[in-house]
Amino acid sequence: MKTKILKMVGLISVCLIAVIMLSGCESVTQKADHQDTWSRIKKNKQVTIGLDVTFVPMGFENKSGKITGFDVDLANAVFKQYGIKPVFQPIDWSMNVTELRNTTIDLIWNGFSITPERQAVVNFSNPYLANDQELVTLKSSNINKFSDMKGKYLGAQSGSSGLNDINDQPKLLKQYIKNQSPILYNSFTNAFIDLNHGRISGLLIDSTYANYYIAHQPNPNLYRVVTGKFPQEQFGVGIRKGDKTMQAKINAAFKKLAKNGELKKICEKWFGKNYNTPLMKLTNNMK
Repeated sequence: MKTKILKMVGLISVCLIAVIMLSGCESVTQKADHQDTWSRIKKNKQVTIGLDVTFVPMGFENKSGKITGFDVDLANAVFKQYGIKPVFQPIDWSMNVTELRNTTIDLIWNGFSITPERQAVVNFSNPYLANDQELVTLKSSNINKFSDMKGKYLGAQSGSSGLNDINDQPKLLKQYIKNQSPILYNSFTNAFIDLNHGRISGLLIDSTYANYYIAHQPNPNLYRVVTGKFPQEQFGVGIRKGDKTMQAKINAAFKKLAKNGELKKICEKWFGKNYNTPLMKLTNNMK
């Protein structure tokens, strides 16, 4: 009887601890939804930006281990206007919203597509770059359209907007692939390794990554890019719901960079002439 009582006490204790921990986590995220942290960030002159450091050319580690990329240059240009230093923090991309809301990072800035699901839990800056989902295959596989993936393995990144597209519109691609379920990767780098070795037949990926990756391969002609009918996406900066000032400051800086030509310089540095930024249109409409 005594043993049973001790077991019950132990079980109740474990349950209470779990409830307390969950309540603590919930209070942190609830606080993040209402707290404006701009004054703290301005005072400390530092902002922590979460990113996937394998996402070329948006944010990645170069050969010397330095984090660089389009988003890195853009973030530096934005916060230079406010005397704030960005600190780029590598994160598990599938946990990006969690890391933001529990205040481990201050912003998600790394080719972060604006979607209704994400807008329900985070705010976004004005969109700064357009992006498409593309199917990348090897030409030797003779895959020329989505239906050619019938019975073949498809790769996608965990937590990506491409994965959401696959699941949200199953008749476009999902219905054809092996097991009607993609193989998930923590990074596009690992996915391309499997594609190149024939372990998957196709990879659904952001056009910004695909175009840059293929262009920088020793033999770009090995690859074929197949486009489908997935809707065009737009990249934005992920911001906590409570950070209204941060949102306004980033948007104001975007407008200034678009107007003074700095945005164009950054775009052409990474994409040449092949880019589409809604910020240019926004600036033109203001004239």
